[in-house]
Amino acid sequence: MGTELILLVRDEQALDRAQVRKVNESAFGRSDEADLIDRLRVERAVLLSLVAELDGQIIGHILFSRMTVETAQGAVAAVSLAPMAVLPGHQGRQVGSQLVRRGLARLRDRGERIVIVLGHKHYYPRFGFSSEKARYLASPFPPEAFMALELSDGALSGVNGAVRYPAAFGL
Repeated sequence: MGTELILLVRDEQALDRAQVRKVNESAFGRSDEADLIDRLRVERAVLLSLVAELDGQIIGHILFSRMTVETAQGAVAAVSLAPMAVLPGHQGRQVGSQLVRRGLARLRDRGERIVIVLGHKHYYPRFGFSSEKARYLASPFPPEAFMALELSDGALSGVNGAVRYPAAFGL
């Protein structure tokens, strides 16, 4: 499988919501992530939501939301990457990688500086995420799966504090 598909990666539209829910439910085998997306929309925490389309069908989705790092000097803006989902029949074909790369590029263009992900320690480092970059960020997650990425060099320099996710995450 491992071949990269030629996809249309675009902003999610309101008409895509049912397909986005289906992709997330299928990819995760439950509704938790799809429900989280709905709560993030209601909370107005969504910064960027992209879909991957193949032959008119949405086969992948990625969502980025606003979060902060609470430091002694005040709140530092950051972005949460969660969730990211690909229909099971299309996994292993670079759909997720295309979504991540396009999303990070868009965030960088918008001037975002820090992105945080809770994810697989062998998947996200290929995009520059590392648990080492997140070492001064307090979170309730296992350190090997909690990773950060600087979209601009030095964005995490001197940032030491606790991460605060949108209320939709229930943390």
